[in-house]
Amino acid sequence: MKLGVLFSGGKDSTLATWLAKKNGYKIECLISIISENKESYMFHTPSISKTKIQAMAMGIPLVVIKTKGKKETELKDLKKAILIAKRKYKIQGIVTGAVESVYQASRIQKICNEFNLECFNPLWQKNQFELLDDLLKNKFEVVIMGVFAYPFDKSWLGRKIDRKFIEEMKILNEKYKINPAGEGGEFESFVLYVPELFKRKLKVKNWEDFGEKNSWRGEVEAE
Repeated sequence: MKLGVLFSGGKDSTLATWLAKKNGYKIECLISIISENKESYMFHTPSISKTKIQAMAMGIPLVVIKTKGKKETELKDLKKAILIAKRKYKIQGIVTGAVESVYQASRIQKICNEFNLECFNPLWQKNQFELLDDLLKNKFEVVIMGVFAYPFDKSWLGRKIDRKFIEEMKILNEKYKINPAGEGGEFESFVLYVPELFKRKLKVKNWEDFGEKNSWRGEVEAE
């Protein structure tokens, strides 16, 4: 089956892509929505414009649509992107990295139903510590691009998701109820490399950060 992936450049959509490919599906394209609203209800925003570089590293075509990011109306732009992918790449289904967000999953499912596409959510309801362990087990190289909750601060930007990170997340989960995979919007990530998916590793050549107190986001230049 030919599939398109709703791709943000973060760990979840990349893991979903990897799983789909591993299970024999053909990834015809990636679909990225670039939102002008940094507080988008639907879409990941830190370094979203860099999905072009990730797509090139994977050798997979990329469909990009920009949106103002207004609640619900941004779904019209998502529909536009999926329709372009269906017409241009003849996709038969959509892959998402949804884990817990019913808001996201239900709206994507509705669009898929409208366009007669299958909807695959390989990470849905997955234990989130298992999800983080899967990243390490399969040698994903992932860095933190944004933090948006106490007690995170600027020092977390650029950190790799490694064993130390997971152990610290266990402590933060117990003490502050921080969602270990960032499903509550606590943090966002960016993938630099995945064996068997990326043809080459991305290198960070420049980094800018913005924010204050417990809300920080990074914009990365990678090559």
